[in-house]
Amino acid sequence: MIEAELKARVHSPEAVMRLLDERAEARVEVYRDTYYDRPDGSLEKDDQELRVRTVHGADSTRTVLTFKDAAVDEASGSKPEHETRVEDADAAHAILHGLGHVPVIAFEKRCRNYEFEAHGRQMLATLVRVPEIDGTFLEVETLVDEGEVSAALEDIRAVLADLGIGPEDLTRETYTGAVAAQRC
Repeated sequence: MIEAELKARVHSPEAVMRLLDERAEARVEVYRDTYYDRPDGSLEKDDQELRVRTVHGADSTRTVLTFKDAAVDEASGSKPEHETRVEDADAAHAILHGLGHVPVIAFEKRCRNYEFEAHGRQMLATLVRVPEIDGTFLEVETLVDEGEVSAALEDIRAVLADLGIGPEDLTRETYTGAVAAQRC
């Protein structure tokens, strides 16, 4: 499956949050992400991502292992995504280390997640704050087959427009890049 996704900088987080609260109940979570690469950096060079994410919610904690392949849509950065839940975060990290992968960067994301249906698609909208980066971001995504990416991105643009987010607000800036730049 392809994660069709657009990300934007949000200039009025409270207004966007109110509009999202009208669509769905927020799930407040803290993500602790660790990104891995091969020692030669070849995953990044190939536009791939390998991540262990531990999600801390109000009632539970879960860990997921994610691999994202190279982007299939350059303008949005939408990528094939393969993700699975893992029972033991420490074991997942140990497996990746044992396979020769090295942690490249780790950081925290504070998220308000909203799941809803729009334009006949299941959507996930996430308001994101990363303590090391200025500003608030909004990610809106849906999972689709490769042939549906363009149509799905149009539907996501319509959702963003309903939330007061215009094309000028879209960004391809990555959290990993922005956090790494702050740490230099």
